Amino acid sequence: MPDREVEAGRSKKGGAALRAAPDGTEFGSISRGEQQNTRGFIVVAVLWILAALSALVLIYLTYVTNTAVVVAGSTDRVQTDALVTAAVELAAYRLTNVIEALRPTSGTFNAKVGAGKLSVTFRSEAARIDLNAAPKGLISRLMIGLGVNPSNAADYADRILAWRAATEAGEDDPENSLYRTSGAAYIPRHAPFPEAEELWLVRGIPSLVVEKMLPFVTVFSNLAAVNVLDAAPQVVAALPGMTPENLQEVLAQRDDPALDPRSLLAMTGSEGATLAGSKAYRITIGVELSGGRRSAAEVVILLLESGDEPYRVLSWRNASDDGAASQKASPR
Repeated sequence: MPDREVEAGRSKKGGAALRAAPDGTEFGSISRGEQQNTRGFIVVAVLWILAALSALVLIYLTYVTNTAVVVAGSTDRVQTDALVTAAVELAAYRLTNVIEALRPTSGTFNAKVGAGKLSVTFRSEAARIDLNAAPKGLISRLMIGLGVNPSNAADYADRILAWRAATEAGEDDPENSLYRTSGAAYIPRHAPFPEAEELWLVRGIPSLVVEKMLPFVTVFSNLAAVNVLDAAPQVVAALPGMTPENLQEVLAQRDDPALDPRSLLAMTGSEGATLAGSKAYRITIGVELSGGRRSAAEVVILLLESGDEPYRVLSWRNASDDGAASQKASPR
């Protein structure tokens, strides 16, 4: 047996670990530096794997969160639509449950449906100026009351009447020529306005004037006059011969529940004024969901005198819709 036997695992020459065969022959060595490099590589690899797993977890959590938000938003929309429909049904029931002679032209009520709360106001479209039936004077005076110069208001009213008026002149129609020479890619409809927002297409009327007019006009009344009990002050002010003094008197008197409504017609001179309501009603609905979330909608319905359905929806606009949402008729 040799005098010096090298044992496996003993250090030699600066820390190298020797491995020996049974006969004592050295066959390989691993330095401490190589061991440290190997351990460092493993640590880095593990850290990269953990970082990748963390990123995947964050992506998954983001997906789950966004999905929850979308589902919650969709649920709110479904609940809101259901509550708005319930409000419309309740308003229609109140209006059709009485004979037409006693039917109110406006009203308001609150209701609780399930976990939701409703605040409902309904008003006959006779409270607005009908773009398809109102005379030129009523339309122009509305614009004057909204700040338009009287001469300009008369011109704008002419453009509105020309848009809705039928024509047999065809290519020779002066209004058609006006639109072509102005560079428009269309000509007047020469038929009733299907929606109030079509005012945007009438040439010559400034956008600001159209924007101011829209809250006070309709295409659903089918009346040349306006209901003085429900009309906005701006609409009442447009009646023929209405002075600021008369306007204040009418507004003060109509709030008196003991007043005979027929006396209002005498105050306004009767021309262009009525106490009658339209069969079309605008329903403004406020919705409060559980948790305090709020929404709103505006629906116009037409009461039907016959058939299986008591009413038909003419317009439906949610608060989240574009502010210029149309009054276009739509099936129920």
